[in-house]
Amino acid sequence: MPDTPEALARKTIDALLGAAGWTTQDISTLNLSASRGVAVREMQSHGGPADYILFVDGKALGIVEAKKEGTTLSAVAEQSARYTAAMKWIPQRWADPLPFTYESTGIETNFRDQRDPDSRSRPVFAFHTPEHLLELVQQPDTLRARLRQFPALKTAPLRECQIDAVTSLEKSLAANRPRVLIQMATGSGKAFTAVTQAYRLIKHAGAKRILFLVDRGNLGRQTVNEFQQFTTPDDGSKFTDLYNVQMLGPGGIDPVCKVTVSTIQRLYSQLSGNATFDDEADEHSGYESGFGVSPQSSSPLEVRYNPKIPIESFDFVIVDECHRSIYNL
Repeated sequence: MPDTPEALARKTIDALLGAAGWTTQDISTLNLSASRGVAVREMQSHGGPADYILFVDGKALGIVEAKKEGTTLSAVAEQSARYTAAMKWIPQRWADPLPFTYESTGIETNFRDQRDPDSRSRPVFAFHTPEHLLELVQQPDTLRARLRQFPALKTAPLRECQIDAVTSLEKSLAANRPRVLIQMATGSGKAFTAVTQAYRLIKHAGAKRILFLVDRGNLGRQTVNEFQQFTTPDDGSKFTDLYNVQMLGPGGIDPVCKVTVSTIQRLYSQLSGNATFDDEADEHSGYESGFGVSPQSSSPLEVRYNPKIPIESFDFVIVDECHRSIYNL
């Protein structure tokens, strides 16, 4: 007999979990020592049978609710939450309730950290790695909580338009509206504004790493120079004396860097696992050349999950679209 839509979804979810570093098991073959992260299928919970319970280092910390393709996942989030009250049925757990929930069809996946202020389910490209969820559960507060705790902005030497941009952006982040568009006139100091915000996100919000995307290689080098010249308002140190900044190259993402600067085409090459990249292509505008569209089908280029660059690699992405005088965070 052919697989049901639910069974097909679970096969795909098993593969997605495996790509992110999880070992999937049936309850009948339970072995929480099999790997760092174990996803146990059909485990009975206090709220009913959960499709997957996620364990890291032998302790539970999350739930995955599997649904057939086409299901509206936002309507499933509360069902997932019912399975997270773990005190009565899982003796080994990182927290109660279990903080992390996923809803997935294998095509779409939503994630929620229930510890967030005004927490809600949001789309993600893939599952997080076990190591990342362990890091999150051990933090005293969440990134979204820290985004509500920015100290007052030190306004010197910022211009009025830059002050307005930074304060408005931080109000948006505090209100859990993470997609922000900043539009400033040419010559108004967009780059300095972006570096100022990057500094505050790292220092005050604890951002792990920021991706700064540019259109051409020369813009990337200018951006790195902007970070190198930036003097922090707190003690007068240079940004790069405190935090590592890299221009993405063949070696990939430096694990200790705080800011990675890259063209969109070079990042796509890395995500695609392409070991070779034409450096000359980096010097031409991907926007003007139509990069990102398949020449065979005229459809957007597909990006597959690359375990070397998991989705938690960057907490924030700044897209420099200065050819249209826009910063998009």
